[in-house]
Amino acid sequence: MADALLWTTLGCYAAAAVAYAIGFRRPAPFGAAGTWAVRVGWIVQSALLGVEAGDAAGFPWATWSGSLNLFVWLVVAAYLIWGCRPRYRLLGAAVMPLAAVLLAVSYAGGGTSGGGGRYSSVFLVLHVGLVLVGFAGFTLAAALAALYLWQERRLKRREARILRVGVPSLVTLDDLAGRTIAVALPSLSVGILVGLVRLGLDGGGFDALMALTLVTWAVYGSFLLLRYEAHWHGRKAAYLLLAGFALVIAVRLGLPAAHFS
Repeated sequence: MADALLWTTLGCYAAAAVAYAIGFRRPAPFGAAGTWAVRVGWIVQSALLGVEAGDAAGFPWATWSGSLNLFVWLVVAAYLIWGCRPRYRLLGAAVMPLAAVLLAVSYAGGGTSGGGGRYSSVFLVLHVGLVLVGFAGFTLAAALAALYLWQERRLKRREARILRVGVPSLVTLDDLAGRTIAVALPSLSVGILVGLVRLGLDGGGFDALMALTLVTWAVYGSFLLLRYEAHWHGRKAAYLLLAGFALVIAVRLGLPAAHFS
């Protein structure tokens, strides 16, 4: 059952990615089709998470691959807040290929097999859940930054087709990216704090995942500081968001999966 739901979700997300890619040239029919594919995929993935929660004895997404599955769901949920609006649909061209790839990686790592481990469900909900919410916000902000840079380049080149593909203004994209980080960073901060408190109570080593997560927190904290104190906006802010997103990918994919073992 879980595998069938995952494959259906993966198919919907892949179809959405293709539709959004075609939508660069023919936005009217394919952009709407991509949005519906995302909606259906997210609903099916929600059912998948429900099945996993029902089958698990503890927190269902305590494993690395399981948390990656939950992360993809959160990223797509964040995208759907704005992605259903026609002018924001092209965000899907950045978000949905990534979602499809990460979901496939999760499946390859056993993402439907459920969680486990020695930590309590309450701790994992607070720690893993809040950290992943923060990372999902950072992912959406990176997509907004990429869309900002793409649209800025089109404006500078004065492309003839610029009015055919509706995109929010540069000011809107920049402001929305900043507000997204302002919400995501506190979530990550609380998630990190919960983890550090638990580490202090139970003991244990400080591993590479913890260190890189703190570096990621520092980068996005610096982004907010530079934005509101040094008035960083536009291209510089967009490049910093993309650099921070490289750390998010490293945290999610590039480190050992034994953090909760």
